[in-house]
This record gives sequence, C-alpha cells and structure tokens, in this order.
Amino acid sequence: MRFSPASCDDRAAMLRAVRADSIDDLFAPIPAAVRLDRPLDLPDGLGELAVVRTLKGLAGRNTPAAGLVCLAGAGCYDHYIPSIVDHVLRRPEFFTAYTPYQPEVSQGTLQNIYEFQSMICELTGMDVANASMYDGATAFVEAALMASRVTKRSRVVVAGTVHPEWRVVLDTYAASGNISVVTCPANEGMAHPAVVASMLDSDTAAVLVANPNFLGHLEDLAALGRAAHGAGALLVVSVNPALSGVLEPPSAFGADVVVGEGQPLGNAMSFGGPGLGFFACKQEFLRQMPGRVVGRTVDVDGRNAFVLTMQTREQHIRREKATSNICSNHALNALAAAVYLSAVGAEGLAEVGRSSIAKAHYLRDALVASGKFSAAWSAPFAHEFALRYSGDVAAMQATMLERGYLAGVDLGRVDPGLEGLVLFAVTEKRTRAELDSFVREVVSL
Repeated sequence: MRFSPASCDDRAAMLRAVRADSIDDLFAPIPAAVRLDRPLDLPDGLGELAVVRTLKGLAGRNTPAAGLVCLAGAGCYDHYIPSIVDHVLRRPEFFTAYTPYQPEVSQGTLQNIYEFQSMICELTGMDVANASMYDGATAFVEAALMASRVTKRSRVVVAGTVHPEWRVVLDTYAASGNISVVTCPANEGMAHPAVVASMLDSDTAAVLVANPNFLGHLEDLAALGRAAHGAGALLVVSVNPALSGVLEPPSAFGADVVVGEGQPLGNAMSFGGPGLGFFACKQEFLRQMPGRVVGRTVDVDGRNAFVLTMQTREQHIRREKATSNICSNHALNALAAAVYLSAVGAEGLAEVGRSSIAKAHYLRDALVASGKFSAAWSAPFAHEFALRYSGDVAAMQATMLERGYLAGVDLGRVDPGLEGLVLFAVTEKRTRAELDSFVREVVSL
C-alpha cells in the first residue's frame, strides 16, 4: 500500500488557499537551474519481509565491538550488562516516556531519576547531583561554565591529559567568549601539580582534570586540589564511574564538582552512543548547577512524592537567570545506570573495578615481556594503559581485527605527538584465556 500524506483534493484545497495554480508555482522563486525537473530515482517499494532481510544484511556488514575481544576504551568501554537492565528499560512506561512536565502523573520516571541522582552522590561523595546530561563532554564543559559563574572569573586551566575530544568541546564553548581556556601540557602522561599551579592566576575559575586521565593514569588529585584552592579556583574532576567501587571518591581530595561519562554503567557501547553525562557538586553550588534536579517530598496524605525541584534552564525561567541551555536529560540512559548499580550493588561494582584493574596489569606485563611493546610511561594506572608498538600500529590492528580482536586505540590518530602508541583497556569481561591468546597472536605478527 502506498502512503500518501495528502489526497489530490487536499492538495487542490491547499493550493487554492495560497492562490497558486499548481505546485510548480510554489517553487517559482527558486532558479530553474537548481530545481529537480524529473521524478526522484527511487526503487520500487518492498514488502515487510524483504525490507527486514535487506536491513539485516546491511547491519550484518557491521562488526560490533561486543562481538570481538574488545581491548579498546578511550571513553567507551565493553562492560558486562546484566539482563535485568534491558528488561526494565523496555517496559513501556519507561521506554516511551518523555520529560516529566507533569509530576503528578510522572511519579515512576521522577523516582528513577531521584534514585539515579542519589547513586551518583554516593559514587562521587558529593552533596547533590542533577538528573543527567547529554554526555560526559557536555557535563565537563558545563562544570567549567558553572565554575566561572560561581567564582565570577573567566579563565579555566584544563589538564592536557583530559580526553582530547572533551577539550575540543570545551574550546568550542569557549569560543562564545564566556570563558578562556588554558591547557596545561602533559608531562610523562600526567598533569604535574607544580606546573598547573604555575599557570593559575587571580582570574582562574577552575582547574579541570580527569582521574583516571585519558591515558589511564591516576592523577595526584590532592596536590591538584591544593593548587586550585590556593588560587581561589574550583577543582573539577572527571571520573570513570566503573572504578568508583575501588578508587577514593574525588570529594576526599577536595573536589568541588565531579562529572563523567556514565556509559560504563549498564549502557551498551552501541557504536559510540548514546551515553549519558553525570554532574555532581557541593550543596553550596546547587543553584548554579545546570539541568534539572528531582526532589522528594510528601503529598497531602503524607505519602512520598517526587517533584522537579529545580529547573535552571531557559525554557522554565528567564533567560538571563538560566544557568545553561541544556534543555533535557538522558533519562532512559540514566535509568539503565540506576538499574545496573542496583543489580551489581556496592560489592559487585567494587569487583568490576578490581577485576578490570588486575586484568589490565596482567595484560600490560605480558605485552611488555613479549618484546613487541615497550612501556611509554611509569605512572600508576587503573584499567587502561598505553604502550609503544615496535611495528606499524595500523597494520597490526587491521590484522588483529581479522582475527577477532579490537586491539586498542591508535593514539597517533588522536595526537600526532603520540605516534606509535596504543591505548589498551581491559574490563571484567575479558578472560585470562582471551588475554593470553591476544598476546600470542600479536607476537606472531
């Protein structure tokens, strides 16, 4: 059956209403040379069975990372997702829900956001968290903008060890003129506190770092926090939530704002997205926090009720009072994170972190011992590390892909200064047999 959005009578009526004799009259102002004067070259329609077969054939040409022995990370990680996550996510009351504009009929959605916020506070050690953001990069940038509002300063210092793509997003926002960005160069794969401190001045609003950083190394947050606070600036820390069960929360080192990418918490890699950003801060900055916050109260009968406590966005308040033009949150992805954390629990999350870190150290030692790779830096790392490959990185990765391995991330494609380096990530999903097999295969090249 052919779908027609309007009948011939409908079209004739619309043409009469605009006083046009034909559809061609509507396009008369467009030069004839750029107008299409023939029917679109489209194939004949297909039946549902043929369409499904065609789409499955196209999809089959992709190789999802989850179908390989994935040793790549750089911001998107192959963690195990308990089956209950997808089961809850696909319930129609969650899967089809939109922004809870009417709290009285959105209690389920509001409650899951509230629980997500509470869990993020537990993971980060911060006082308050918002309902989620688009991704880790936008949460990171919003933290810089919030720091500028809080301190009434216009300059931020970002560590060169922060994810390069996040720094590009920060530079893009900064181009609007609201803030200026100074990048502290990486030194031996780290942001050295003394170097960072030397770059701070009376107009510095924040020091922005990642822990672990893009190269997998653990930064000296305590020293970086002292440097930032000594200059009257805020300390903004990006973290990987999958490691929150084993690493001290940033709050223990004086962090003022904690952000990150929530994809490792129950969200599939999905060829790079969607994920979600999380954003948490101290109580004193609540009214400067972007996005929305769900709170808990009681109704007239004394029962628990959930409400949108704060919405500091321009759709709801005067534009000049708005903290951000972030106009929504990734509620479904945040629900996945909340269900995941509920399923694995505190002990399970700690085990994910311990297992990932132990396996990463095992693989690194084996690759270095093979003679095909050499250590680039000696800094402490968690579940991600960079090694220098003795041959052609692109050729090695192409061959290993044919053998079923996603052999890390070629850092030379990210930064020409990192040519020859490969960034590996290991999660709890990888078995010792897979790691040993990978080492044997890559050594045989």
